Amino acid sequence: MDEEAMELLARRAGLDKALAEYRDDVRAAAMQAADVAAKIKAPASPAAEPWPPMRAGRGL
Repeated sequence: MDEEAMELLARRAGLDKALAEYRDDVRAAAMQAADVAAKIKAPASPAAEPWPPMRAGRGL
């Protein structure tokens, strides 16, 4: 993530004070979030459920 994008996202999230006082920490958090977001796999079908549906009374 480039510096400009990180700064824009931080400001939109209301982190102006954190950005001013702890810029390196905000940068590290943004990089970590971008890394995790890149690892998340999108479902093959938008209608697919990521886990089995819950059913009351089963498996208790």
